[in-house]
Amino acid sequence: MQEQIKQDLQDIVDEWLTTDYLRKGQLFVIGCSTSEVAGKKIGTAGTEEIAELIYDEMNRLKEETGTHLAFQCCEHLNRALVVEREVMEAFDLDEVTVVPVREAGGSMAAYAYKHMKDPVVVESVRSRAHAGIDIGETMIGMHLKQVAVPLRFSKKYIGEARIGLARTRPKLIGGERAKYNS
Repeated sequence: MQEQIKQDLQDIVDEWLTTDYLRKGQLFVIGCSTSEVAGKKIGTAGTEEIAELIYDEMNRLKEETGTHLAFQCCEHLNRALVVEREVMEAFDLDEVTVVPVREAGGSMAAYAYKHMKDPVVVESVRSRAHAGIDIGETMIGMHLKQVAVPLRFSKKYIGEARIGLARTRPKLIGGERAKYNS
């Protein structure tokens, strides 16, 4: 199963890289249930082995696009996010005092916290994320800027977990006389 998960992740990151949706300095949110990836109910069977596969591919996306990653914690930590300290400072985010663990935060956030260079947990990114991936229906929408645009990639699952992908675009204003770039 791990080989299939790894291949699914590689395919999804490769497809992101073919788009022009991500730019250097933007914020990319990852919401993930490793339990769902393994085919179990969310919050019941999280594993660091699956988290490692996801973390490695998300880091590849980061390295190749220059985006910043934010790993969403589970509902027990109110969907707080793990980011690098420099991201917290650049986006003027509010740090909270907690260390995510499998039982409160989730395996993905706990793994990210252990493996980032200088991790912190922030309460919110205040709807400032430019794009993201939701692995296992973990509800990342609260972190995305307006206007969220759902994406349809060729892959619909990572392992057994359904995925949702989104990017954002600026609001269209001005009415029928306005002109817009595509």
